[in-house]
Amino acid sequence: MASSSSSCKGFALIYVVLSLLASCGYVNGQFRAMISFGDSLADTGNLVRISQSNKRVVSGELPYGETFFHHPTGRFSDGRLVVDFIAQSMGFPLLPPSAAGKSANAARDFTKGVNFAVAGATAVDISYLVARGVSNPSTNVSLGTQLEWFKQMLPSLCNTPSSCKEYLQESLIMMGEIGGNDYNHPFLQGHSKEEVLTYVPDVVNSISLAINELIELGAQTLIVPGNLPIGCSAAYLTFFASDNKNDYDATTGCLNWLNEFSQYHNQLLQDELNRLRQLYPDVNLIYADYYNAAMRIYRAPSKFGFASTTSACCGGEGPYHYHSSVDCGGPGSTTCDDPSTYVSWDGVHLTEAAYKLIATGLLQGPFTIPHMSELSSFTGFTMGKSDH
Repeated sequence: MASSSSSCKGFALIYVVLSLLASCGYVNGQFRAMISFGDSLADTGNLVRISQSNKRVVSGELPYGETFFHHPTGRFSDGRLVVDFIAQSMGFPLLPPSAAGKSANAARDFTKGVNFAVAGATAVDISYLVARGVSNPSTNVSLGTQLEWFKQMLPSLCNTPSSCKEYLQESLIMMGEIGGNDYNHPFLQGHSKEEVLTYVPDVVNSISLAINELIELGAQTLIVPGNLPIGCSAAYLTFFASDNKNDYDATTGCLNWLNEFSQYHNQLLQDELNRLRQLYPDVNLIYADYYNAAMRIYRAPSKFGFASTTSACCGGEGPYHYHSSVDCGGPGSTTCDDPSTYVSWDGVHLTEAAYKLIATGLLQGPFTIPHMSELSSFTGFTMGKSDH
């Protein structure tokens, strides 16, 4: 892929965000680097690298990665993720996972960006869930762990405290998505809605504390995604199947109470971001509305070229082509012929086609707060391509 200095000139998004970011001191109007945190919606290969050698990670095997990369990369999809499309739109290479930087050239490799996201990660510390009888079958990594990794790496990316502050001021920080697993783990382990609702303020607070710390380090522009509509997930639809038709949205087939839960988390997160904006009026805190960016697809799938929304492309037998004991790519699983016509990839994660539409909705609008379209008279956006 071409370098940032040449590629960014061809991406209209740069002009969209210029007015928002004019005060941040970017060189030639470009971000210097992109830094990502999060879970499997953003993991570009960390879990598969940090897992014990005897533990199978499905994202390290085909058909994961088959659409764009034609081989598994550790991404939990058939191709690229939202973070990939945003990086490409900025003219950056696809963000390398932080766990890939064990070589002597790690600092050079991460100069333009690095991804600390780990599939299965939670916003709260693992001890919070353990105390409530919830296990994390994937990892003990939390958002706090990822932040510590970042602080350990930071001196290799900049030479002095002042240069590190400047580095962060000129970088785009992607805060996830994070928080979904704080609910996935307890819900899918049989904990009640009433109990899990009590977790939400603590989950949002954990995200807020990480944002605060990054701002204190110098971060100036942060994109903070909300949660997806979990009531449309094949895993949840299977686990919480109901005989009561009123439990489902008549248009989308999604479970209403679970989507209402996602909206509750998202509202508390937005309220917290509004509070932080008052504390840090010079910081660009951008809420990324994953929920509504995805819901427009569920409400009108044919408009966007999708034939299936709630059924998984890759999975086992079941009404939604999902079975909790059958991993995508494992024994007993089958994969659809054309993932681009499916929203759901494996019953939990989405396809590249769905992630691309969500990313477009964020970058072209109107699914960010503040809206990008309100920040500049030029609202064009072009998806970039990248070597892989």
